[in-house]
Amino acid sequence: MSNKTFTSQFLLLGLDIPPEHQHLFYALLLAMYLTTVMGNLIIIILILLDSHLHTPMYLFLSNLSFSDLCLSSVTMPKLLQTMKNNDLSIPYAGCLTQMYFLIVFGGMETFLLVVMAYDRYVAICFPLHYTSIMSPTLCVCLVVLCWVLTVLYSMLHTLLLARLSFCENNVIHQFFCDLSALLKLACSDTYINELMIFILGGLFSVIPFLLIIVSYVQIVCSILKVSSARVIHKVFSTCGSHLSVVSLFYGTLIGLYIFPSANNSNVKETAMAMMYTVVTPMLNPFIYSLRNRDMKEALISVLCKKKISL
Repeated sequence: MSNKTFTSQFLLLGLDIPPEHQHLFYALLLAMYLTTVMGNLIIIILILLDSHLHTPMYLFLSNLSFSDLCLSSVTMPKLLQTMKNNDLSIPYAGCLTQMYFLIVFGGMETFLLVVMAYDRYVAICFPLHYTSIMSPTLCVCLVVLCWVLTVLYSMLHTLLLARLSFCENNVIHQFFCDLSALLKLACSDTYINELMIFILGGLFSVIPFLLIIVSYVQIVCSILKVSSARVIHKVFSTCGSHLSVVSLFYGTLIGLYIFPSANNSNVKETAMAMMYTVVTPMLNPFIYSLRNRDMKEALISVLCKKKISL
């Protein structure tokens, strides 16, 4: 053990951007981050202010927007600081903290997408019983359960990682502290960590994805029994936003963690990580607002009330 040098910080290589393009990419990423913050905040505020949006679907959507906002805020400020000051270092404690919150908010999004799929399943397949099934008590319990599961899951991985030793190699080929990247740098046995990722990671990612698929299979089977084209169009317009978000979220996760490329893997992983932590949280508000009549009406209502008060 005496010949090992333990690190107190890590180096985040960030994005491989030529120096002459640094200012352009800094402005672009800053604009994307501000758009993410504003877009998700607007959705949260509209849902709070408009009583018509006090429904199960919008309760889940407000939590999804909060998760998106926080997920982006965990990585983007550090990335922007690195690009501006050219300071690649992040303290050991700061790295573990960043990883903890990344898992929390990423996991929260996974569970919320399942809950939202279940909400659509009940609304379409059991419309007459929707109010009694999706009661306020059940909705709050589902949201609380999502938060508890993700916090415990993230805490487990953080505590398991904290017991590992990190030696001379402290360079992370990513712009944030990713769990898999940190395990590659450990100079102590990572068997337990990898086992927990395999078991719990599979349960926390595969099972939610399968539940979403089952929900939509049931929805499709239900609407195929309906001959009305108007009803079918209404169902697809209702589920379209959620399906778009699910496709975007799981598409980036599959590209990042399940099918990593052998050639230029660092470039691909960085690109997919940008999609996961920056692009997806930025696009979600646009997907839900542009395709959602209720959100548009709520925005118009709030703006009109503000004009009248002025």
